[in-house]
This record gives sequence, C-alpha cells and structure tokens, in this order.
Amino acid sequence: MATTPQVLDEPAAAVVTSVFQPGKLAVEVISVDHDARPTPPIPILIAAPKDDAGTYPVAILLHGFFLQNRYYEQLLKHVASFGFIMVAPQFALAGHNRGGHTAFSLALGYANTSTSLKFSVLIGLDPVAGTGRSSQLPPAILTYEPSSFDITVPVLVIGTGLGDESENALFPPCAPVDVNHTEFYRECRAPCYQLVTKDYGHLDMLDDYAPKLVTCLYKEGSSCKDVMRRTVAGIMVAYFKAIMGEEDGDLMDILKHPGLTPTTLDPVEYRLA
Repeated sequence: MATTPQVLDEPAAAVVTSVFQPGKLAVEVISVDHDARPTPPIPILIAAPKDDAGTYPVAILLHGFFLQNRYYEQLLKHVASFGFIMVAPQFALAGHNRGGHTAFSLALGYANTSTSLKFSVLIGLDPVAGTGRSSQLPPAILTYEPSSFDITVPVLVIGTGLGDESENALFPPCAPVDVNHTEFYRECRAPCYQLVTKDYGHLDMLDDYAPKLVTCLYKEGSSCKDVMRRTVAGIMVAYFKAIMGEEDGDLMDILKHPGLTPTTLDPVEYRLA
C-alpha cells in the first residue's frame, strides 16, 4: 500500500526557509590528495561537521565534466552543516552532468568491481547521458521506456531550465534534450522526484571562482549564483532528511509550496507509487 509522507505542523514558510540557509553545525573542509598518508587513489574533498562525537550519514558527490571537486565547496559545506558528511572524489572526465550518469550507472549495477556498499538514496544533479539519443555515454543506460530503471532506492533529479539551451552557435548545450534530467526522471520508478530550477543553467551551482573559461561557454542564468547553490543544497538537505532521517516536513513543503524556495522551481513532479 502506498503511503503519503506526513507534513509537519510548522508554518510552511518557516520550515522551507531553514534548509536554504546554512545549518547550525560548524563545518570542516578536508582536502585529501596524493601527499596524504595513506595515499588515496584519487584526490578527495570532504566537508564534514566539526563535532567529532556525532555520527552522520555519508553522501558521495561526483563532480562535473572537465571540472574539479573544489568548485563545489560551497554546496558541500551547506549540506554538511545539516549533519551530513559530503565526500567529493576527483575523477577525470566525470561530471555532475556525466557524474550524474555515473551515479545512476552505479545504482544500476554497472560497476566494474563488486562492492558491499548499500546506497540508501540517489540524487542526480542535472544528469546527462551523452550528447544525443544516438550517442550515449557508455554504459548506455537510457532505454526511452518509462520507469525502466531497475533502481530500488528513492531517486531525486534536480534539473536546470537553461541546461538544454546553447550560449552560442559554436558550443552545444550542456544538457541536450533526450539525454538530460527529463529522460532520467521519466525512466525512474516510484518513489521518484524531479525539481527543475527554471531560470538557471547547468553550471550555475558551481562556486563563483570556477574558471570563466569553462562557465562562459554555456548558458547561464542572469540571477545570483548563490541563490542557485542554496536552492540546490537546500533541496538536497530536505531530501536527505526525508529519506535517511525520516523528517519529511521540509521536502513535503517544497513539493507543495515551491514558490517559497529561493528561486523558481518549474516543473515540480513526483511519483510515490
């Protein structure tokens, strides 16, 4: 039997606003690179609460194509301040666009090595599976059949309204139609959610110091990037709390009152059963 999460009794505006501002916990950012002992196979950026006595869920963020994990530091710190340990490995040629594809591929069992890790939740940040329907990244996970993903954990897809638009004729869009967030959400099974930041582009969640050589090539929103980062981070916090912390008030308020978020969310869709 499908059940609908309960809504908390607090006023919606107060509940929603809280997740879009930094949480109460002080956060430490740790960079683990090749100089560390023991040496990690790849550099890792970790944002974690400073409270050593606490026990916190761990989330892994796979960064964007041709980007570096440090460009997501503000996003990681925001989420970590609510009691989560955010781990961002430095992969070559992976992405929050293609990193999203990688995350879905792992959840679908396409890892080259077996793992005993159990994922509790999956979030795709404007995921991209290639440059077009006939040119998917390997593994080609999109089937173009509704609810075809064999993923048993709840899935959240955060899309961008400008991701499928080109900045100029020389460069294609970051998140082309048929391989972007819309198709990922369409192929998810319930429970799944899609929230799209209507007025922002694919790279607008990055820190302000991300190289302009990269960000200027693609369509950007005209508004403050901090608003985009807080929106994405706040949605992630609300989702983590709902799925892993069984505190679904923030998520349900965002779904029912999207106008209370820092920027416009359109569309807001979800399937619970």
